[in-house]
Order: sequence, then C-alpha cells, then structure tokens
Amino acid sequence: MRVDKPGQKGSYGDVGLPVADQYVIPKSRYGILLVAGGVVALLLVTVVVHRSLRQGSLLSNGPLSSSHAAFESQCASCHSDVERRVTNEKCAVCHEKYGDELGVYSFGAHYVYRSDDFRRLVESEHEVPCFSCHIDHEGRDAMITAVADSQCADCHPYGSFNREHPQFDFASEGIPDSAALLFPHIHHVRQVMKEEELEDIERACLYCHNAQADGRGFEPIDFDRHCDACHLSATTATPALPVHRVSSPEPGVETLEAIVALRGPAARWALFTNPNEFRLRGSAISKAPVHHRDPWILENLRTLRGQLYPDVGLADLLTASPDVTASGYRRLYEEAIATLEEQATGLRGRPEAKIQSDLERIEELLARLARQIRQPLADLDESQFLLAFTTADPDLSAELVGQIESVVADLTEPCRLCHAVKNATVSRVQKDQRVLVRAEFNHRAHILQRRCLDCHTEIPIEQFARTADQVEPATDRAEIQNLPRIEVCQECHTPKLASNACVTCHYFHPNKGRRSDLLLYLE
Repeated sequence: MRVDKPGQKGSYGDVGLPVADQYVIPKSRYGILLVAGGVVALLLVTVVVHRSLRQGSLLSNGPLSSSHAAFESQCASCHSDVERRVTNEKCAVCHEKYGDELGVYSFGAHYVYRSDDFRRLVESEHEVPCFSCHIDHEGRDAMITAVADSQCADCHPYGSFNREHPQFDFASEGIPDSAALLFPHIHHVRQVMKEEELEDIERACLYCHNAQADGRGFEPIDFDRHCDACHLSATTATPALPVHRVSSPEPGVETLEAIVALRGPAARWALFTNPNEFRLRGSAISKAPVHHRDPWILENLRTLRGQLYPDVGLADLLTASPDVTASGYRRLYEEAIATLEEQATGLRGRPEAKIQSDLERIEELLARLARQIRQPLADLDESQFLLAFTTADPDLSAELVGQIESVVADLTEPCRLCHAVKNATVSRVQKDQRVLVRAEFNHRAHILQRRCLDCHTEIPIEQFARTADQVEPATDRAEIQNLPRIEVCQECHTPKLASNACVTCHYFHPNKGRRSDLLLYLE
C-alpha cells in the first residue's frame, strides 16, 4: 500500500485500488491488541521472576518452609493424588509419630488438652484441616506455626487482646483454690525472711515456689522439701487418746500391738514402726513424734470412719478425700492401686490358704486395673470413689456419733494445724494451681521486665511482710489465687510493645518437646 500524504487514501496492489490504512488495522482493535500484548508481557515477566527468584516450577505456589524443604520435589508427600489438597492424614504420617492413636495434633487433642471437654474427642464435620492454619509455600524463612489472629478468630470470635479478650476465668468467675489447706502467705514470708536472714521479699517467695528447670513455671509444693523444717518437729505429739477395748462400746484408737496382732493388711508397716514413739498411760495412749501422712493416724482414722460410715467403697483405699476435678479420676485409681499393692505385699508371706486365695484374686484385679489405667481413653468409673457418708450411720445414737467425732478431732489435732478434716477424712490438698488452662505463661520471659510482686498483688504481701501488723484472714488465705488480671498483661502486650497475637500465649497442640509426657494431656 502506498500513501502520498498522511490521512489520505492510498492505493493497494498493481491495479491501484484505493484503500485507507484504517481498513487494514481498524482503530477499534487497538485496545484489544494492547491488552493482549500486556498479558503476554506479564506472563513472560512471571516466568522470569518465578524461575530466577523462587527456584520453583509453575505448578508450585512457592518454596516450602525450611521444615518441609526436603519434600519440595515430592508433592505427593503432602498433596493427594486426586484433588491435590493437603489432608490431615498426610500430615499425620510425620507428625503423629510411632502410630500415635491419640492424635496429639488433632482437633480432638486440642479441645481435651485445653478444656477437659471429652465430648470433643469425636471429630466434628465443622473442624478445619491442618493446612487451614498452617500455610506453607511462603518461603524458607516463613514460620508456619505463627498462625495469624484472623485464622483463630474464625472459631474464637474474641477480637483483639486489648479490646475484646475475655477476662481470665479465675478472675472473672472468682474461681478459688481448694480451701482444704490453712495457709497464710504473709505469716510464712515473715518466718522465712527471719530464719534465712533475707531482705528481699521475693527471695522468701522463691524459697517455696521453686522454678522448673526451664524457668517457665514452678514445681508443686512438697511437704518434705518446703514444710518439714518447721512443722511436725520431734516434739509434736497427739493428745492422750482413749484406747479401744473390745469389751467396751466406747470408741477409741488401736494400739500398735493390737494392729500387729490383727495381722491385717496394715500389719506390715506396724512391724517396722518404732514402739518407742507411743506412750501408754492407763487406758489412754499418745504418739510422738507425729509424721506427715502418719500411718498410725491414718489407720485409726480409717477404722473410726468405718464406724461412722460403713459403706465407703474404694474411697477407703485413699489417704485423703477424693475431691479432684473431673480430669483427676485417674489419680484416684493410681492411689488406690498403690494402696492395694502395698497391702498385697503384706499378705504374700502369709501361709493361710484363705489369704493366699484372696491374694490371688487381688493380684489379678490389680493387673487388670493397671492395664486399664494405662489406656488414656479408658472409661474409668469415678463413682467408686464418691464418698457415701454425707450423714452418719442411722443406727448409731447421737451420743456415740459425738464420741467418735471427738476421738477423730483429737487424733487429727496435729494435722488440723494445716489441714481441713471432714467426715473423718483429711481433705485432699491441691498442690498447684490449675489456672490458665487454655494458655501458656513463661515466667522466665517476664522476670527481666517485672518483679514477682509487681504482678502478684491480690494478697498484700509487700504491704505487711516487713511489719508486725495484724493481717485480716479474709485478705490472706490459701484459697486466694494471687494472680494478675488481664489488665496487668495488657499494660505491656499492645500493638506497639510486646506481641499481643493469639499465638503469643495460646498453643493449639500439646508441647511436642515433652512427647514422653503427652499422655498427661488427658489428665
């Protein structure tokens, strides 16, 4: 085509047909051609960038995290063959090690571990797969365990930690500790500071609150380690107690010689108990010193309890009341089994045919129970331990009930300095506080920023520790959980200071660094 001047018609071919250049490439097509060219250019740039920067193929969304880098060329290790989706079963191949039937990394484990809601052991159709929270193909340095708050909010609509997060359970619901222990903190802090010649109040706190090896939490309080130095000394004694006489209906305690003569399951410890700890004066007996969990006191307490409440079931195999949370029934079985094993050991040297026959049945039962409680999903019948003695035996006269309760009170007088005794039973002590069950708290990470008493202010320890002022019992008792409210945490955990993301405190799965203890999540 030849055009003499721009905008004019030209001629086309040998015959010189008149034609304009718009006829060959109409202006209406210019936009389509530009878009097509742009798309082609974008595809070329994508290929270049993908191959030069991401070192992957066009079938991949990007490089895997460093934890999964070894599978980068093995898509089938994570993706299904049909839908190409990542399934929980694929994740379980590596993460549920040793054929773990519990599914530690499953939704069921999450709910049981954090809420003790055993109904959630059965999977729900609404539960999302692993990859919904743990997003990969974000690069080698990506942390797939750093789940975004938006993903948590899909199921937990609590909003920001600083604006809509609910108050901690122990603060919002006023959940107290067990009232089974009579323990004033301020009195003990004063005594420790005096005996250890301490000036720092918090060092006195740490005398009993011993940090775990990793510094995250604290070991449970232990009598032998923390209390024995001051309590139950060599001079601690019971009052003079009436001795039980077969010929008399009046209640009393059994002497060491009577317990040995009965040759019952308790005779084994009685044979090794120092008889010089007892002083018999006429028809009354006293014991000194008194030991923690003193077997003589516990044995007589069991006998007196049996007179008041004949039907106590397996609770009679426990050293304390069966007051535990729903997740602690396994502990009751373990304690009862330990008692039975000790009693069986005491019977193995007895030649009587009847005892040997009973012993065989006991050992068969022990073996079966031991196998059962080792199964973390075992259906344990906790009703066996529920004490039936809310009222005394109706066949007993009010006078006799009063006499038995009087002997119980005298027998447990050294115990009641610290322990509560109810229904002729020492109330079970909660050794550590069960708080923040849905979150983790690391003391080691906070101690550089705050002192202990900066946060733990519910009990006015700092106000009274260095004084001799009288402290109101209502402000300092064992059942007060001396823990901070959420407002204390919100002072530092803000968008501009320390992290306030959900995963800062909340972990979905049990601690995989303690795999040997993972079965404990059911307890």
